[in-house]
Amino acid sequence: MELRLLKYFLEIANEENITKAAEKLHITQPTLSRQIAGLEQEIGRKLYTRESYGIRLTEEGRLLKKRAQEILELEEKTLTELTGTNIRGTVFIGAGETAGVKNISKVLRDLRRDYPDINYRMISGDAEDISDKLAKGLIDFGLFVGKVNLKDYECVTLSEADRWGLIIRRDDELAGKKFIAPEDLRGRELLFSHQAKSHGEFSEWLGYNMNELDIIGTHNLAYNASVMVREGLGILITIEGIVNTSRENGLKFIPLRPEIKAELVLAWKKEAVLSKAAQKFLDIFRASVSPNH
Repeated sequence: MELRLLKYFLEIANEENITKAAEKLHITQPTLSRQIAGLEQEIGRKLYTRESYGIRLTEEGRLLKKRAQEILELEEKTLTELTGTNIRGTVFIGAGETAGVKNISKVLRDLRRDYPDINYRMISGDAEDISDKLAKGLIDFGLFVGKVNLKDYECVTLSEADRWGLIIRRDDELAGKKFIAPEDLRGRELLFSHQAKSHGEFSEWLGYNMNELDIIGTHNLAYNASVMVREGLGILITIEGIVNTSRENGLKFIPLRPEIKAELVLAWKKEAVLSKAAQKFLDIFRASVSPNH
């Protein structure tokens, strides 16, 4: 299966229109159609069906789109790592939503100062997304929040930790509280991140069955959920520092009591062959962390 054909197919899948894809690829529509027909023949499956407005991917086409994205990202990463003899290239980092990204930012700043030919690509997602990309070699490092199964990884634990709490409107009846207790959540419409909902320590903190909570929605990244809170749809369980809670934004963060903190861990695959750029990032990151960690 040629990478060129995967690129062609991915363009069609993204555009959902063969003519538009051909224009972006600077080839004729008949040529593109013949190339993809050859790919279908090689695979032995139909990848799309024609519709009046364009094309619609089959189940096999949707799977190939996902795999093609991963293959082409891995191709780009490999070429970046092998190019040139100087320390250059791209460091690929995945991270959940956390204020701990500031630690990554400081290391990248120092790295770029000493090695200006090193760039980075930051990919956001929840723990499941980051673990999947790390396992497939699509990223070099993953920054995880809270308890995650890291038995297959090497890791460094940061000296800082994220604090769990509640994001509410400033005119909410709970806004005057300094801390949120488990009983304060009863009878309230709640928005949870996937990570918070599966966080074992939160269940322990709650002290009663989570099924007794009115969880009206879940999300993997907090920004959209915070907009919903601002518009009066529920209150948000999340970590501190990732949502704008300024007075002008109309939102407020209140920590949980007893306090729950989520440790921050930078992880990479055991016995991974890191690029020179990735190894240099790791060296600087390790040096930046407290000796006790």
